[in-house]
Amino acid sequence: MIISDCHMHSRFSADSQAPMSAMIDAAIQKGLKTICFTEHMDYDYPPQPGEDSLEFLVDMDGYTKCLFDLKERYKNKIEVLYGIELGMMPYLADRYQAVVEKYPFDFIIASSHLVNGRDPYYPESYFSGITEEEGYRAYFETIMANMQAFSGFHSYGHIDYVVRYGPHRNQNYSYEKYRDVLEPALKYIIQSGKALEINTGGYKYGLGQPHPHLDVLKAFKAMGGELITIGADAHAPEHVGFAFDRLSSVLEDLGFKYYTIFKAGKPHMIQL
Repeated sequence: MIISDCHMHSRFSADSQAPMSAMIDAAIQKGLKTICFTEHMDYDYPPQPGEDSLEFLVDMDGYTKCLFDLKERYKNKIEVLYGIELGMMPYLADRYQAVVEKYPFDFIIASSHLVNGRDPYYPESYFSGITEEEGYRAYFETIMANMQAFSGFHSYGHIDYVVRYGPHRNQNYSYEKYRDVLEPALKYIIQSGKALEINTGGYKYGLGQPHPHLDVLKAFKAMGGELITIGADAHAPEHVGFAFDRLSSVLEDLGFKYYTIFKAGKPHMIQL
């Protein structure tokens, strides 16, 4: 049983309206024992088409105060951890390093969101003038570049996020097809002592798979990968712990015996 959700957002992220307390109450109702808020921090996120311009910049003072107030209020009901999700681009490494040195995060997720200023979340813009394969490959190539530029993270988030929004989603997607770019990234994660995030947002988006795809997870395990973190990427209370019951048996079938949560930046192994 998975009892920790270590990827969620509240009103402190630009794409969520959820009160932090509502997210915590939902986690308690679902029997979770530990949660970690990982609000979006994406420096230099450009305006995207078809939406009001969003700034993925966290009010760090407000976020920090609210989280630690609630952490104390709920301490006898659930463990609330303090995290951040950094939208990576190599040239932002120094700015993100300053953030992680300033605040006492338990857990830091690094994620690829933008490729040449385009977010796959807006597929008509992202895939304009390129094929699905070119769009996927360009996204995967950002992962290694981001990790080599910035090492101050604990887990790499939703490593095949782009597949949610592709013209044919995961119909033509496989690990083998993109092995030349995915394998070096997976090896780098393992060799660097980082974790790979298992993100159940893939189930929510109807892929029938978590992020990453099960074949990617098989390859990661075969390479000796052991550190995995688990999060539903919830932006609303109803998605906290989404499909965790489904994921638990999947991970066991793949040979994983533990998942990891981070407290004060230190890994703690939790039995599945």
